Amino acid sequence: MRLQFPVRLTRLDRELVTTSVALLIVCAVLALAATAEESSRLPATTSSHSRFAAVAFDYFVLFNPESVIADVERVVPGKGREFTNAWRTRQFEYSWLRSITNRYVDFSVITEDALVASANAMHVELTPSQKRDLVGAYLHLTPWPDTADALRQLRQSGVRVITIANFSPGMLRANADNAGLTTLFEALVSTDANHTYKPDPRAYQLGLDHLRVAKQEVVFAAFGGWDAAGAKAFGYPTVWVNRLNQPLDELGIQPDRTVGDLRGLLEFVLRSAPRMISQARPTLRPSASSLVVRPPGIFRASEVISLP
Repeated sequence: MRLQFPVRLTRLDRELVTTSVALLIVCAVLALAATAEESSRLPATTSSHSRFAAVAFDYFVLFNPESVIADVERVVPGKGREFTNAWRTRQFEYSWLRSITNRYVDFSVITEDALVASANAMHVELTPSQKRDLVGAYLHLTPWPDTADALRQLRQSGVRVITIANFSPGMLRANADNAGLTTLFEALVSTDANHTYKPDPRAYQLGLDHLRVAKQEVVFAAFGGWDAAGAKAFGYPTVWVNRLNQPLDELGIQPDRTVGDLRGLLEFVLRSAPRMISQARPTLRPSASSLVVRPPGIFRASEVISLP
């Protein structure tokens, strides 16, 4: 008499194997689906590979020059914007005139001279304390809303961040400290380092002197159209961050990209810009200016360029 048990056992084995395989397939599919869903919920990350090695900023790309209007309005009620525009125009005119006539003074002196000239032109009498307060307004400019996030995105992507600005070293440092942004810069490069003003090519050269890379690897972010033209003529890949929606200057040269905010700059530098998360800006009291920003763990013991 033949026993049927071994036959039935074999058939049971087959059924168990088939069921196990089916369960494994189902589990694998569910795991893949869960992974995909989880990935879709993760915040966008920044690529570790940038098109460029560094970004050099004009300071007004990061700090709003019109934030002084409120201070001016308290001194010249009803004429705050008009006075501020005249003052800023003279700041640049005086820097250019002093540059081409080789009569250099730093930008804090130019700022005060331009203030006095603007007040005289508009028949405004300034007391010593009013003059001091208005010049001091340029030491605590308000950052644009996207400034801090954009600087962090660049640093997290391995992009070096410096300035090439006409501001004096003290003006650069005071604003960065007051805004809590100092550690996001590798260096605050001022044109005071070689007693020039943009758009003198020697001013733009300061960025290369510090970074030690080819100019094609450095994006210059300009606030003014004239600055974009100067940087492009020097040879930098140039992004005009045209925050005030100004027309293009007729200077026979155009920037590589014109954008309205720093998201456009990130897209140019990083190819695609990650989602920027707004964060409250900490308010810190300004500290004494220093030559080079050196947050712990970021800088070498010997810095190539210092801000005198």
